[in-house]
Amino acid sequence: MMSLQTIELLLSISESEIIEELLIGLLAAPQLAIFFEKYPKIRNAFNKEVSGWKIKLQDKLQQSEVPAAISAEFALYKQSISSENTLFFEQLDDVIQQLEVLHSPFFERAKKLSATAEHRNESFRSLFLHQWRKSLSVQVTTLHKSLIEGDWEQLISQLQDRLAINSALEPFLVENDRSSGHLWDMSRGEKYRSDCNTLIEYGKFLAQQPELQKLAEQLGRSYQPTSVDRKDTQYEKYRVMVREPATLPESVNGIFQSSDIVRMLPTEMVLLNIDELEIEFYRRFLEQQLLTYQLKGDVWREQVKVRAISKTINEQLPRGPFIVCVDTSGSMGGFNEQCAKAFCLALLRIAMADNRRCYILLFSTEVVHYELTSSTGISEAIRFLSQRFRGGTDLAACLSETVEKLNQQDWIDADVVIVSDFIAQRLPENLISQIKNKQKKHNHRFHAVAMSKHGKPNIMKIFDHVWRFDTGLGQRLRRRWRAD
Repeated sequence: MMSLQTIELLLSISESEIIEELLIGLLAAPQLAIFFEKYPKIRNAFNKEVSGWKIKLQDKLQQSEVPAAISAEFALYKQSISSENTLFFEQLDDVIQQLEVLHSPFFERAKKLSATAEHRNESFRSLFLHQWRKSLSVQVTTLHKSLIEGDWEQLISQLQDRLAINSALEPFLVENDRSSGHLWDMSRGEKYRSDCNTLIEYGKFLAQQPELQKLAEQLGRSYQPTSVDRKDTQYEKYRVMVREPATLPESVNGIFQSSDIVRMLPTEMVLLNIDELEIEFYRRFLEQQLLTYQLKGDVWREQVKVRAISKTINEQLPRGPFIVCVDTSGSMGGFNEQCAKAFCLALLRIAMADNRRCYILLFSTEVVHYELTSSTGISEAIRFLSQRFRGGTDLAACLSETVEKLNQQDWIDADVVIVSDFIAQRLPENLISQIKNKQKKHNHRFHAVAMSKHGKPNIMKIFDHVWRFDTGLGQRLRRRWRAD
């Protein structure tokens, strides 16, 4: 069976033009234009994916097989093209019968052309083949559209879902083009439209807590990226003028040793005529000890040379990822729970904007893991925000897992953030030693976000910085009063 790509090539049909037409029609849709005008950052992320769609659809078309009827009709068309005039007209009735058997759309037209032809000549043959070619092109183009119709409808459906999700989450997750691209990638593959309400609710809650958002920004931006000096060596060409002996020198200036046979003294030539001394001649030649005339006169010539230039470049290393440990004990329920989750959402926004990873560990009696910046980040965020805070506080177990994670290659430069009221048991001495070792030898920073003024000072003294956000009723009323 003939492949679709072969027929396209012989009929000069470009599937890329068909796909391009579909995409142009999609991009020209008024709803899409209005959407991108409102959310320009998402448009940049969308444009980067369009080329991927085109390649995917082209690959599908090229790997598709042509139905047997079209393949047989095309073989008949090729045979008719290659036939001479006499043979073509002899076989014409036979060809029309075969078109009828194949249920070709061209059959009726071929029948009419054959019946109305007064003189079957070269002009008739050209017209017949031209009309047949047009019919085949229409069939192949229709086949193209039917093959990608299912994928196209699925693509449009996914696009609508992703646009809805991105527009809903853009106000509180998108800070720059990088974060919009990250959000666009995370919305691929699954439908979250109905579940995004949880994210939206916490986004709105965060907007009502400007001090909490400011705290997250201060913590996220507090880390100054380290810089390293890198040696960069480049090679560049330069031109110099060198002096060389002239080809036509002015006069003899003396005698010196060289390997210049042209200016060699006759006495040296004698060595070649004596068998016993011939080897001696070659030795002198190789060692540049032949007696030669030293000629007076030289010329200047431009010569291209290469030199190495080394530069020291100061590069800033990117900020490391976040490992956020969230206390989900019973004492962190209610308003504390809302603030902790909203704070993590604010850190996620910063992580997406700075291209940093954000990993969440929930701790009470057991530790639960979420990576919010993974390809399934939206799903992970929804699962995290749907968790209920209840149970005891096992801060030691969570910190132990965090220290183990810091030993992994992907997390060696991570910042650790503990969100808790720090009403917990004393930490083991060996764990405190491990944390101090990470801080001193590996420059890891441990942050505490204290949501209660009753946290135990002995626990919080191990942290590099303690960020306080008191969720007590008095502080909440003061913040609301200042906001009003």
